[in-house]
Amino acid sequence: MREEAAQKGHGGLAAAAGIAAIGGGVVAGELLAGFASPSLSPLTAVGGTVIDAVPPGVKDWAISLFGTGDKAALLAGMALVIAGLAALAGVFEDRRRFAGVALAGLFGLAGAAAVLTRAQATPAAVTLPIVAALIAAVLLRFLTRKLQVREAEPAPGSQPRRSFLQALALTGAAAAVGGTLAAIWRGAAVAVSEARARLSLPNAASPAPEIPSGAEAGVAGAQPLVTPNRDFYRIDTALSVPSVNPAQWTLKVTGMVDREVELNFAELLAKPLVERHITIACVSNAVGGNLIGNARWLGWPVRELLAQARPRQGADMVLSRSADGWTAGTPLEVLTDTRDALLAVGMNGEPLPLEHGFPVRLVVPGLYGYVSATKWVTEVKVTRFADDAGYWTPRGWSERGPIKTSSRIDVPRSGRPVSSGTVVFAGVAWAQHTGIGKVELRINRGPWQEAELAPGISHDTWYQWKLGADLTPGQYEVQVRATDLRGNVQDETQRPPAPDGATGLHTVRVDVKS
Repeated sequence: MREEAAQKGHGGLAAAAGIAAIGGGVVAGELLAGFASPSLSPLTAVGGTVIDAVPPGVKDWAISLFGTGDKAALLAGMALVIAGLAALAGVFEDRRRFAGVALAGLFGLAGAAAVLTRAQATPAAVTLPIVAALIAAVLLRFLTRKLQVREAEPAPGSQPRRSFLQALALTGAAAAVGGTLAAIWRGAAVAVSEARARLSLPNAASPAPEIPSGAEAGVAGAQPLVTPNRDFYRIDTALSVPSVNPAQWTLKVTGMVDREVELNFAELLAKPLVERHITIACVSNAVGGNLIGNARWLGWPVRELLAQARPRQGADMVLSRSADGWTAGTPLEVLTDTRDALLAVGMNGEPLPLEHGFPVRLVVPGLYGYVSATKWVTEVKVTRFADDAGYWTPRGWSERGPIKTSSRIDVPRSGRPVSSGTVVFAGVAWAQHTGIGKVELRINRGPWQEAELAPGISHDTWYQWKLGADLTPGQYEVQVRATDLRGNVQDETQRPPAPDGATGLHTVRVDVKS
């Protein structure tokens, strides 16, 4: 009866089901991108890929025809193509089970492939088209089943007929509302992304010192000395990444100061900016974890901003506030001493990525991010610990959060077999604002062996290290520890991240094969 009904011409309803289902998946992908990948969504990735593939002559024709509306025309064209293919998916699914679902899967794979071609690609961005395709496939199967039940009971007033039409209407309405929200949401993000793309950062008045020769240990598989922006960890409480237009951004210095200061973005860029390599870490980083990264930051020293405001006697804390309301309480002393605490505008030679605080964030050497690294910063309030608290302190985390000396084994990975002979171990160690003096390894709880320590970029960055050990076939437990330049040995006691950072020795288990 199903094939017979299809032959009698209910293909229009099947096409409508396909458009509603695929449209729902596309909208879901765009909405999820607002949370997980504000710089890149499935649609913007596909659109960018199309633009890259179009011959220059066609681009010139489109610009001459549509002017500044060329991108809107592109999106409209994409919408028509997607609607046409979605209609086909509905018809295919009605005629042969999972045929339309397979077409939805191709949508997802094409979107993931497009994302991989973009410079902003991240693991989250790559998964979004697949998630969107799965949502579309589920909706398509749901609506197709409703349609087939309806066709089996074709009476105009029958419950199956009403059930299908209601499901179709609800799916379409949800997609329309979601699409409107996504357009508003993504529109703001796109506008800020375009402002970021047009931004040309000034040269640093004080450039970053050159990286010392040999600072990169050169061991295959080890983490790079400078973490690429796309690989840099992201931890924050922002449900969606704030879209802060740099033309509208201001920073206010308030509280216990002799003079309140207000600064806009153009004024900040006109300051004598400095560039420094600084390693920052999240307090939630477990022993051996990857919630830590090293980047080259461009910004204005916070101490110079505070010098203009002139903090009053008795102040001991600065409460910084993000555009989304998040706060961090930072000891005033670390923002006014000689360390390179920065109002950062650049990261590894480009404007801050949206996810990392564009247009301006705080970067403070030596403190965990929850008490220092405010992204999208808009206010700096000079106050006292007795009077104010940052977001995480009332939730049980410690007040000040100095980063603990720690070390990590990056290669070989725990549990991965290696060949017998000389096995090269390598990793990183850090003691921000103090520096690393020594790294040691021990195998199967034997004596500690000193590793070859590469020169650090500065005391505010991590150091790479390596050690070759001759190992015969068998299983080995390998541990690492660091000693800072003051002679303080890394704490070996196993403690969780809460309330002030994890301690213990990173341990890997290596299976050596003959």
